[in-house]
Amino acid sequence: MALSFCNSATDRKSRELVRHGTAQFPIACYRHGEETVNAVPWHWHDELEAVLVREGRLSVSVEGENREMGPGEGCFITAGALHHVWQDGAGPVLLHSLVFHPRLVGGSVESVFWQGYLQPLLSAAANRCVWLSEDIPWQKEALEAAEAAWQACEGEPPGFEFAAREGLSKLVFLLSTHCPAEKKIPSEKAMRDGMRIKTMLRYVQEHYGEELTARDIAGSAAVSESECLRCFRSMTGTTPIQYVRQLRIQKAAELLACTDERIADIGARCGFQEMSYFAKTFRALKGKTPAAYRAEKRTLHE
Repeated sequence: MALSFCNSATDRKSRELVRHGTAQFPIACYRHGEETVNAVPWHWHDELEAVLVREGRLSVSVEGENREMGPGEGCFITAGALHHVWQDGAGPVLLHSLVFHPRLVGGSVESVFWQGYLQPLLSAAANRCVWLSEDIPWQKEALEAAEAAWQACEGEPPGFEFAAREGLSKLVFLLSTHCPAEKKIPSEKAMRDGMRIKTMLRYVQEHYGEELTARDIAGSAAVSESECLRCFRSMTGTTPIQYVRQLRIQKAAELLACTDERIADIGARCGFQEMSYFAKTFRALKGKTPAAYRAEKRTLHE
């Protein structure tokens, strides 16, 4: 299967529309560097995910909890958890991620693997994300197991399916052993916020090229502007309008790197009606003008 291309398409509730792997072998591994790590929007999926930072510093947010991670750190994200990974600064970064369906490890829901190990982990609502560091022995084992599975999928040596499943099985065993299910269950308010933010994020992703106000975004989830602001700050650490601006610039960066469209047309397509404001905002977030960004990306690919 080797490395998979990371398509960031999502449905109306920010649920990812990508099939990870195949029905026979439901797993996909991804490599993200500084060019692609910011390209995937806030999203969630039915699969489990292991995120491993190999180089540089990255920020990760899962269900409103934010962490900055470096080499030797990672996290395990359970099914349905809203999450996002991004790079705040500049410089080289490298992230490995594995997205896999629980049945790859657990088999059928009647099996001892599902009932004894996966089900407790999946039902522990507070374990939406488990943060991992190699400074803690069992977590170092978990990170190494996930990386072994990733390497097996990338290289595809004979029998790599067994090696990948072995690594993920060890990861799940360690997590289920050290992350008991008796942690507190998220409040009804927290679960409601999660549903609202998914609805509003999807609305922004569908309409970022149009004129958008906080009132529009709030209306998509049938909440007040103040509730919309609170929800965004609580779950994403930013305001609705800041999120719109960040998404527009990221979409513009993708078009600059991958198309020959005029810069002014890209700006307009991404919701910037004034070229001067587009250039100013792009430079503030990317550290260079749109023209300089395009030239740099083309030089890298020559």
